[in-house]
Amino acid sequence: MKIALAQVNTTVGDMDANARRVVDFASRAARAGADLVVFPELTITGYPPRDLVDREHFVQRNLDTLRACAKEIRDIAALVGYVEPNPDDTGKPAFNAAAWIENGRITASYRKALLPTYDVFDEARHFEPARTTHAHEFGGKRIGITICEDIWNADGLLPRRYYHTDPLARLAELDVDAVVNLSASPWIVGKDRFRADMIRDHAARLQVPVLQTNLVGGNDDLIFDGNSVAYTPDGKPLGQGLAFEEDLVVVDLAGTPASEASHPPAKPHVEADVFRALTLGVRDYMGKTGFRRATLGLSGGIDSSVVAAIAAEAIGPENVLGVAMPSAISSDESLEDAEALAKLLGIEFRVLPIALLVDRFTETLAPSFEGLEPDITEENLQSRIRGTLLMALSNKYGSLVLSTGNKSEMSVGYCTLYGDMNGGLSVIADVPKLLVFSLARHMNVDRPRIPERVITKPPSAELRPDQLDTDSLPPYEVLDPILKAWIEDGASVDAIVEAGFDRTEVERIVRMVLRNEYKRRQAALGLKVTSKAFGLGRQVPIVNRYGV
Repeated sequence: MKIALAQVNTTVGDMDANARRVVDFASRAARAGADLVVFPELTITGYPPRDLVDREHFVQRNLDTLRACAKEIRDIAALVGYVEPNPDDTGKPAFNAAAWIENGRITASYRKALLPTYDVFDEARHFEPARTTHAHEFGGKRIGITICEDIWNADGLLPRRYYHTDPLARLAELDVDAVVNLSASPWIVGKDRFRADMIRDHAARLQVPVLQTNLVGGNDDLIFDGNSVAYTPDGKPLGQGLAFEEDLVVVDLAGTPASEASHPPAKPHVEADVFRALTLGVRDYMGKTGFRRATLGLSGGIDSSVVAAIAAEAIGPENVLGVAMPSAISSDESLEDAEALAKLLGIEFRVLPIALLVDRFTETLAPSFEGLEPDITEENLQSRIRGTLLMALSNKYGSLVLSTGNKSEMSVGYCTLYGDMNGGLSVIADVPKLLVFSLARHMNVDRPRIPERVITKPPSAELRPDQLDTDSLPPYEVLDPILKAWIEDGASVDAIVEAGFDRTEVERIVRMVLRNEYKRRQAALGLKVTSKAFGLGRQVPIVNRYGV
């Protein structure tokens, strides 16, 4: 039996377009000789639909779309993710389900058993869990059907089992010949390899081939990497989908390569993967929300340079406007570096000086500030003026302002609310500063994108003369590990100190993280690439004194 893995890029709510992809990929799979094509989780609605599932008309529209789609699939069987209405008058009103389509109609439906409610997931809010796991008889084979989280609960997989039940153990009792998994598994650094290893281990444990089709593309802050995989019981790869691209891979359960191309897994490379992920995230966020052009401030620093390079790669340099906004504090080198970057990338470049605007703001506020020494207030004025100019350009041209703050400064509040935090998408909000530098060096490997001086000069906000980031923060070689331990690893202050960091410094950094939660609540949506990003997956109270 030949099974096709169709990793498609869907858009939440665009059911007609999602259905057209299903029909197109099903036709391609049939032409490639596949007997069955498996699509990702919630293909019809797009993933994640979140509270749209609570709308009765949304669920009905998805059902109508699926039925119309099924009529066009006649030369191949298909498994398609959708929202199934719950016929019972108790429990949640819907199931996260997979429709079995054969001969132009839906012949069976299989429901997701394990509903994640951690990190960015909140599926138990909307869906009723399946009470059991089933297999489908097809072509003389018994196919076990699972949906994403159903395979993330085996013994030894994670430090702690999250659920009391294991759908794969149930499938083993049913003596299945293969297991397929419809997945929408968001990407973070390293997750693609972990997921592949998990599939391989499941195949060895069950002693049957295990195949997973994973969603690809960006939806809001989540980036899905594809990387669909299939393994034999002896650990050999049956098929591998492309990373960060749509793909169709046909695998033969007999263990022989099929006609459609299968791609060897790429070697792990953090910077290359993050660059591709963020590029996809920007491209899809802009494309799916209708933006064609992007605008961002170019300070001549590393953060805005990396964001500009990602934007140019994502939507084309002709669609990116970089704006330098020098003040009386700005150095000549910064303006030179911003212009050099724009030339290397081929993006449009403008200079909007703000010195006069700063003077007017200062004059207006002078009576209110009489007798008070200049401080961070005057520094933030510069940033807020720049933010106002960028938003004016956005309004006039219908472009999306890209925020350029990195995870390190977002963590400790080293950013200005209503200033450099302005924007519609925060591209590197989940990228620590050290990784930003690594990304810049990686971007220059194949061709020069970022001026060397941008990478080598000490980071500075340039809001006062001779300012450096280290005036307010420890070196990033110290700051980033502390932030990772506190935010991503959930370590205590004591544990971080025991790892070799100064207690006074750790406590200072933790206090900064805590007191700037209110800023992050008002920040633009940030693309997720680490295990714990600022957003829906991190629900921390603003009023919070724990840890200090």
